[in-house]
Amino acid sequence: MVRLMLRTGWIAVVIFLAACSPKKKLPDVSNISMPLTLQRFDRDFFAMDTMHVSHGLDNLQKKYPVFIKDYLYNILAAYPQPDSVLKDVLLFRRTYAPIDSAVQQQFSNVKKYTEQIATAFRYFHYYFPKYNLPHSIITYIGPIEGIGSALTSSGLAIGLQAYLGHQFPAYHTQYIREVYPDYETRRFEPEYITVNCMRNILSDYYPEKKAGMPLIEQIIESGKRMYVLDACLPNVADSIKTGYTQTQLSGCYAHEKNIWSFFIQNNLLYETEPTQIAPYVNDGPGTPELGPAAPGNIGLFTGWQIVKQWMKKHPGTSPEQLLETPSKQIFDEAKYQP
Repeated sequence: MVRLMLRTGWIAVVIFLAACSPKKKLPDVSNISMPLTLQRFDRDFFAMDTMHVSHGLDNLQKKYPVFIKDYLYNILAAYPQPDSVLKDVLLFRRTYAPIDSAVQQQFSNVKKYTEQIATAFRYFHYYFPKYNLPHSIITYIGPIEGIGSALTSSGLAIGLQAYLGHQFPAYHTQYIREVYPDYETRRFEPEYITVNCMRNILSDYYPEKKAGMPLIEQIIESGKRMYVLDACLPNVADSIKTGYTQTQLSGCYAHEKNIWSFFIQNNLLYETEPTQIAPYVNDGPGTPELGPAAPGNIGLFTGWQIVKQWMKKHPGTSPEQLLETPSKQIFDEAKYQP
């Protein structure tokens, strides 16, 4: 398929184009009770006496009877034999002692993040009252090449090793750079904690189902999720929620019409071939076809704009009803005109 490069290029827009439209009035969620228990597994784990690891693990088993298994076998990937577990734990403790020191310094107090998550949970409960939100937040330290947050049967688990700031030296070793390129480690900042946690919640409530869909429906599916994320995190910058830089996001608004024209001119809207669609729906360093400054996963932006336009035409629609509405119907009815 021939790709048409936008001749206008991608002009970096410095002015923050907030959302190109005023935010709607927020619902009052202050009276929604949302008790969250914080458990610092990271501190308890690294406080173990390395001379008596077996005894320390027994104590962790009593305090974290379910999460300890997730941590040892899923996060650390320890081999499920007693001797192997002890060996793996000792090795991890020794290797990650500097990471633990950095985490305890950076996150001596995580109250700010638990409060942010609790507020986001209140909004989510307001919009999706039947969903059972977790009542516990468990912080841990896992392998740097591992995940930064996960929804477990014990609660919402947050791997603090993934939020030490993009300049943290451990993120720039050759091995980690092969796992997480620069465009991803750029987001290894504390302000992404709440957004990533809410993505986990949303994915649990509304699992992705884009496989086999044409591009237009895939980007609208992403747009629906972005709309809900925005509703639950109204005070979080859109650049954090999209994962774009602020310059990239501003550029998207400035070139909204050109992005849409690109999809149409290249007959991409109804394309279903994964290799043809991937550059526009998957995370990446950029979208070269749209210029060197265009972000990767640019379909997220267009899908979000289509959903916002559709919601304006259906003002009584709840986020729950939005997710239930077929993407094709949203596209047909939105009559998107950037």
